[in-house]
Amino acid sequence: MCLAIPAEVTKLLPDDMAVVSIDGVSKEISVALIENLAVGDYVIIHVGYALTKIDAHEAQRTLELLREIDAESREAAQ
Repeated sequence: MCLAIPAEVTKLLPDDMAVVSIDGVSKEISVALIENLAVGDYVIIHVGYALTKIDAHEAQRTLELLREIDAESREAAQ
């Protein structure tokens, strides 16, 4: 199964690279597939590549759903 998740662009780097934040965790990714990217934009990332931009509201909604799934999984494991 593949999982692509939203992340906020926090820094643009040379050579089509950027630093993104996923719930406070920073990761360097390739943004070669995205045009007109700016700090503060949200992107969908998968295996180190930004695939597309996503609306900030939709990104936050998706991250909240992932947090809920994580919390429910932890409760079920107890």
